[in-house]
Amino acid sequence: MSYVESAHDSVETITPESSASQRIADFIRQREEHDSSSREPRNSEFWQRINATTTSLWLDSGDIGSIDSLWCQQFSGVTTNNTLLNNEVQNGAYDELVPQISKLVGNIPDDVKVREIGFALNLCHALKLVQQFSCNVSVELHTDVAHDSEATMAYARRCHDLCPEFFIVKIPFTPSGLIAINQLRDEGIRVNCTLGFSARQNYVATALSRPSFVNVFLGRLNSYIADNHLGDGQGVGEKATLASQAEVSTFTRGLPTTDTQQIAASLRDASQLPKLAGVDVITIPTKVAKQAEQSLDQPWQSQLNHSPTVKLGDQIDPSTVRIEKLWDVSKSERNFVQKAILLPPASAVELKQMAADHQIEDLFPEMASEEKQAIAEDGKIPNHQRWQQRMARGDLAIDSLMTLAGLATFAKSQSELDQRIRKQLR
Repeated sequence: MSYVESAHDSVETITPESSASQRIADFIRQREEHDSSSREPRNSEFWQRINATTTSLWLDSGDIGSIDSLWCQQFSGVTTNNTLLNNEVQNGAYDELVPQISKLVGNIPDDVKVREIGFALNLCHALKLVQQFSCNVSVELHTDVAHDSEATMAYARRCHDLCPEFFIVKIPFTPSGLIAINQLRDEGIRVNCTLGFSARQNYVATALSRPSFVNVFLGRLNSYIADNHLGDGQGVGEKATLASQAEVSTFTRGLPTTDTQQIAASLRDASQLPKLAGVDVITIPTKVAKQAEQSLDQPWQSQLNHSPTVKLGDQIDPSTVRIEKLWDVSKSERNFVQKAILLPPASAVELKQMAADHQIEDLFPEMASEEKQAIAEDGKIPNHQRWQQRMARGDLAIDSLMTLAGLATFAKSQSELDQRIRKQLR
């Protein structure tokens, strides 16, 4: 089903209580316990000096070697995703496990078997990261389940059960994802609501689903504006991240049942780090972290009361971009949230309809098949010209478009990973 939403199809899964699920979990635990090589991390005066705010630092990578060269006491987490995992699997390191896991799952349909093996490889790698660095690890689920609440919950529970102390389950910002996150949080499962791009998306996620973490993929926002020649892109993602931090902090303040934290993600350059000081968490690609050690030498000062100035090009019609959607939360969106809190939607369909009733169709836009294909072909950064009429019309926005593009990119990586698994099963 890749990333394409369907109201009729459901994803077949192995239940958390099944014997096959238990066999897979036991296999992963035994393997990683045997391979454990954790050690006491060094202290880094550089990162200690550079991080004078309350910001937590994570590394955004699945490459154990790259992480190991940087790892120190000042880092507390690692984030992975389908693309990063695919990079690790494609080097052949896990090929030998495919037939072993295949025997554990037994005689099940091929698509389900491939998904199960991919899930197991994901957990093997994530648990290896835990064993190596004794830190929080955000683990992404298969893209097939992005639009299926029940399947998302089934896999999330299995992920959590394997390593409740350190695993954080990554679930994308989709209507089905939000429904699943709300239930999982009731069960005490930590969730990272991923592929967020705006303050309004993260306000909605925090208020309705209470994830442990929300994200702004800020580097992609800067690239969207710059690559589409809408402006220089400077400060766009940073402004969205700081605005989102303010919305999340304001909503969670004084609410014991909500402990959501903001993550600044998708950094492209070390110079962005000081501009995000004070954000709850910054997850840093290893390349950017290395660059920071070479180029940054001053302590950070909190930027939480700062809002970068962002300008579009003089020739750009603002109504075809509506860039303010990235950092403003409208009255309609706040009313939608209040209604959803009072009358919680029971399904993704109800949630989407409730948004439409409040005239915010652009939060969860309807996309035709050919439009989904165009998004997939464009990659991480969509072609703005394709979508500017819909943005001007008000039934699509940059943040929702970027979420769909992110899902499509992860689905492509997941497909490549699945293909490698199929080769090992022949």
